[in-house]
Amino acid sequence: MQEITKNNFDFIRVLLAFIVFVGHLGILSASPQLAFLQHSPIEIAVFAFFIVSGFLIARSYERTRTLKSYIKKRINRIFPGYYLVIFLFAILLSLVSVYSFTDYFSSPQLYKYLFWNSIFLNYEAPNLPGVFHNGAVNGALWTIKIELSFYVAVPILFLFFGKDNKYRNASLVVFYFLSIAYLNYFAYIGKGEISRQIPGALCYFIGGMLIYFNFEKFIKYKHLLFAIAIATVWVDLIFNIRLFSPMMLSIIVLYITYSFKFLNNFGKYGDFTYGIYIFHFPIIRVFATLGLFANYNPFLIGFLCMLLVVAIGIMSWHFYEKKFL
Repeated sequence: MQEITKNNFDFIRVLLAFIVFVGHLGILSASPQLAFLQHSPIEIAVFAFFIVSGFLIARSYERTRTLKSYIKKRINRIFPGYYLVIFLFAILLSLVSVYSFTDYFSSPQLYKYLFWNSIFLNYEAPNLPGVFHNGAVNGALWTIKIELSFYVAVPILFLFFGKDNKYRNASLVVFYFLSIAYLNYFAYIGKGEISRQIPGALCYFIGGMLIYFNFEKFIKYKHLLFAIAIATVWVDLIFNIRLFSPMMLSIIVLYITYSFKFLNNFGKYGDFTYGIYIFHFPIIRVFATLGLFANYNPFLIGFLCMLLVVAIGIMSWHFYEKKFL
């Protein structure tokens, strides 16, 4: 039986981060030559991140002796990088603002941005004064509050499992379908943004949890489950309803994670996925604001932008994030 630690989660997360980066590059660059990149499946990549989190956070909570230790681990992983990107760009983006330094740093909008983003309610103040034509500074951060909600949800979900986890699978299945009902209801009435919030996104997180808790059976039948998932994931797409696809996507993502053994050692280079994810959006926007995509070869500029994002992600991990872990 395959060991749970023999996986390529590090590679999968970097791949998902690049899918998000590429999609945002196509959108934010506003370059006709790069417009085809907008077809990158950003939404699927984000949901896949939730699936991976469901698997890993359930494992982390189960292996952590105390709730205090669990909370400390989660805070140390998310908060340092998140606050770094919020406060660092609030300062640095004054350089590309149409406001003067005096007007920028005296603007109430700056402090409104810092306050609401500090408590993870990015949608309340997504803009900085005179920056990016008053567009969103970092549209990728909306998922962080969902990730934090997952962290809170895990101990609560465990309360429903009963003594010796007797009702674990049943409890998770019930919450899965409650999440599905929420997601489909708001999608049906045309409120897609709300449908993707908690608890709508919870079904993907639970998909990862279910596979973790039934890992031996998953590994034993993973090829059959993968074939079924590939065959049936399209049913939801055809009928434009999410019923089985979150669970099927969970199977597909974790099948890939526990296959392709040559990718298992990818993590030796560091866990810089988070840095890539939280830094890429404003960096692309700076390149676009400076006119680099419009005035130079957009493919070359896109490549240089990617290299810069990766370099900052690596430095963020090795010189900052890792210190908190």
